[in-house]
Amino acid sequence: MAQITVSFDSAGIPLAGHLYTPDTPASGPRPALVVGHPGTSVKEQTSGTYARLMAERGFVTLAFDAAYQGESGGLPRGLEDPAQRVEDFKAAVSYLTTLDEVDADRIGLLGICASGSYSLAATGGDHRVKAVATVSTAEPARQFRLGADGTQDPAVFQALLDAAAAARSAAARGEDPGTMTMFPETAEQARALGGQHGVEGFEYYCTPRARHERSAKTLAWESIDRMAFHDAFFAVPLIGPRPILQIIGERAVTAWMAVEAHQRATGPKEIHWIKGASHVDLYDKKEYIDPAIDKLTDFYTTHLTTG
Repeated sequence: MAQITVSFDSAGIPLAGHLYTPDTPASGPRPALVVGHPGTSVKEQTSGTYARLMAERGFVTLAFDAAYQGESGGLPRGLEDPAQRVEDFKAAVSYLTTLDEVDADRIGLLGICASGSYSLAATGGDHRVKAVATVSTAEPARQFRLGADGTQDPAVFQALLDAAAAARSAAARGEDPGTMTMFPETAEQARALGGQHGVEGFEYYCTPRARHERSAKTLAWESIDRMAFHDAFFAVPLIGPRPILQIIGERAVTAWMAVEAHQRATGPKEIHWIKGASHVDLYDKKEYIDPAIDKLTDFYTTHLTTG
């Protein structure tokens, strides 16, 4: 398997990606997948892991950093712009269609966590995408508004909107608007804020387990009010008759979001539960990733066919 660094444009913003190509011989252009990362993540973390493993199964894969994040361009840094995130997926598809080794009629999307919802939205509006799968689906706007488990006090998001409004006013006065801190300093603080799900996110992003220097530890405050009105699941009914697969850990507190997306789907759809796995377990733990990769391989092999 070969890995090369690539770049492509997304609405005027240069995006950085890693393109993975199988070593096995092929009789012609191959099916291809765009692989998107979780919120605050970068292509060197779980999206790169899935891209590499799917390339080993015979697919050309592209993992990329979202605009404003990682090695990609865009200001302010750390902005989570849902509309731009959807556009990034479409731009990645456009890039793949220019490659000789890719069959432009056999392109699928694979989104992990936040990119799970963005990949569904992108598929709804882009008929070049023939199949979409997600792992640990999460919709950032819902998660910020309602919490990871869907039970957050509405006052929490109202307070975030107050802070976002103050940051915009500060920027208008030429002052530093500051940033929103995404992770606490210790696992104990993470547990107090977000329970076991919070601890697992802290362990992945903030310890040697998977920590990366370019993974975002803060978000631009503008991210918050952009999420106030966004709904990545609005376009899900447009995906049919193209197929949707969602892979979810049976212990994932975020599973309700995948279930909601599933209920909105109008075409072939499946939720595949990974026994014993939490949301974050599916980022990097081999005992859970391996069965997920098997399921994804079957799904894309079936649906990214010629004709």
